[in-house]
Amino acid sequence: MRSKYFVLVSLLALVSMLLGACQPAAQPTPETIIQTVVVEGQPQTIVVTATPAPVEPAAPEVPALKTLNWNLGVGDVPTLDPAVAEDTSSIQVSESIYGGVTRLNEEKVTIEPNLAKSWDISEDGKTYTFHLRDDVYWVKYDAKQGAVVQVMGCGDTPQPRKVTAKDFEYGFLRTLKPATASPYAYVSAFVIQGAADYNNGKTEDATTVGVKAVDDTTLEIKFLDAAAYNVNIAGMWIGYAQPSWLIDGDDCTEARGERWIEAGFNQSYGPFTLKEWVHDSDLVVVKNPFWPAGVENTPQPKIDQITFTMLDSTADFSEYEAGQKDALHETPLADMDRIKADPVLSKELHIAPSLATYYYGFNITAPVVDDVRVRRALSLAVDRQSLIDNVTKANQEPAGWFCRPGLVGCPQPADYKYPDLGVAFDAAKAKEILQGYLDEKKLTADQLDLTLMFNTSSGHQKIAEAIQQMWKDNLGLNVKLVNQEWKVYLVTTKSKDTPQIFRMGWSVDYPDANNWDREVCAAGGSQNPTDATGAPAGGFMWKNDKYEELVKQAATELDPAKRIQLYAQAEQILVWDDAVMIPLYWYTSAQLTKPYVTRTYSPTGHEAFEKWDVDMAAKVAAGGQ
Repeated sequence: MRSKYFVLVSLLALVSMLLGACQPAAQPTPETIIQTVVVEGQPQTIVVTATPAPVEPAAPEVPALKTLNWNLGVGDVPTLDPAVAEDTSSIQVSESIYGGVTRLNEEKVTIEPNLAKSWDISEDGKTYTFHLRDDVYWVKYDAKQGAVVQVMGCGDTPQPRKVTAKDFEYGFLRTLKPATASPYAYVSAFVIQGAADYNNGKTEDATTVGVKAVDDTTLEIKFLDAAAYNVNIAGMWIGYAQPSWLIDGDDCTEARGERWIEAGFNQSYGPFTLKEWVHDSDLVVVKNPFWPAGVENTPQPKIDQITFTMLDSTADFSEYEAGQKDALHETPLADMDRIKADPVLSKELHIAPSLATYYYGFNITAPVVDDVRVRRALSLAVDRQSLIDNVTKANQEPAGWFCRPGLVGCPQPADYKYPDLGVAFDAAKAKEILQGYLDEKKLTADQLDLTLMFNTSSGHQKIAEAIQQMWKDNLGLNVKLVNQEWKVYLVTTKSKDTPQIFRMGWSVDYPDANNWDREVCAAGGSQNPTDATGAPAGGFMWKNDKYEELVKQAATELDPAKRIQLYAQAEQILVWDDAVMIPLYWYTSAQLTKPYVTRTYSPTGHEAFEKWDVDMAAKVAAGGQ
């Protein structure tokens, strides 16, 4: 028995060793114990394997860098050149990587110092002298070093390039230069001395423009009129500092021309700088370590890297639910009811008024809509409240006119209502007006050839489909819908190929009616561009002399009540007398944000990411990526 017992024990020990050797290296090997027991008088040998102590899973590793994932909307960012930026995506990124002499507070919508520490205003209110900081430097992302570095100047002992008044002067003048073809140059042309003649090519002498670098830290701007919004315009992106040595070249820098905005070339100076830009996919900015700590209104960022994606809101929301997005600035319309009902998502949803107007514009020279009766009928046939209740669902306000109530000079709904001002839903009147047109032309409603164009987006499509059905139900019209990618759409709607009806929105640049009724709608404005001769060149293709007089007079009127009355008269021409647009609703902002993000909420449509923070430990624990 002893010899047999010894063999059995040896075999069991060997098996135990082999089994132990097969275990994964990261797991503890169970202890094998051999025991002899007596069962009904007969000795038996058994193997007892001890249960190993449970191993606690390792805590997820918290990344060293703070990251934020944010979506800009479907389609590539059109540009990072502040001279030609005109859309929200381009402006959002530009405001993060550059900066103006002043800035608009993203929550209070009030003007603040930025790169200018202070400014003086002449007695006549027309000359502004800005005193600039001397501690802001040009930087770029160096892929080889994997870091942001300072841009060096020329010479035997090159020094880091500071942002100077000369860089701002160059920025203003390059924006106005006809060859730049800036779609926003009209803003400076409307208000700065000599800017219009330089912009339209009447003179090539840049010294006639009222923008001058007195010295490295002093910038002087001479305006045509004394107006409260002058200081706001001075800080807009069209007047950002621009790197002349990079764009035009100098003794130590190769000229990059229009390519200066691309990753690898781009130089900037704001709280963030460009790291990567994969067109039509994503764009990455990183914290600028050289941004000075003393800029009170634009602090040093807490977030190290922001990845901007270019997705439709539906795809963006899917990524948000999967933990791949930290915040969502455009909530998909189709999911709004579910979000409001969800116990988690509803707490992450933030809805607040936004200083913007959603509207449809008319090319008034295009067939069918070249008759004001058709335009009025189309506007009257839209049930704006139904659109909000059943499609957009974010507490928007039906818009009776263009200028957003709450801004200086804009009419207020409590004081002005349709039919005394503006337009509203009136299906019977719409049908009556259209019938007069049809009888005259000896046509039926279904014979009218009408097309509505919008930029590619599931949200814009749902709105367009709802209004298409309203036009069908209320007027008997069969309106075709077409869409274009955002970058292409911007070009189309600024050209003589502007479609009959086109979707657009306007978000505040500065909080004054002048930014809406004059800068958008007057001849030469954003949605009503003209060529060098002053002839209509795209958008509304419209000019009304009475309207022009009203908005010019209102711009300099000092009596607030009279000013509102002037803008109300202008709005009546815009949305009813000439019916150049269909105002649909005044925006709200409906955003989702994860609990681990600390942020501000901006009614301007542009976020100040340098004021945001991300708790990376909480982000990782929540499964965020």
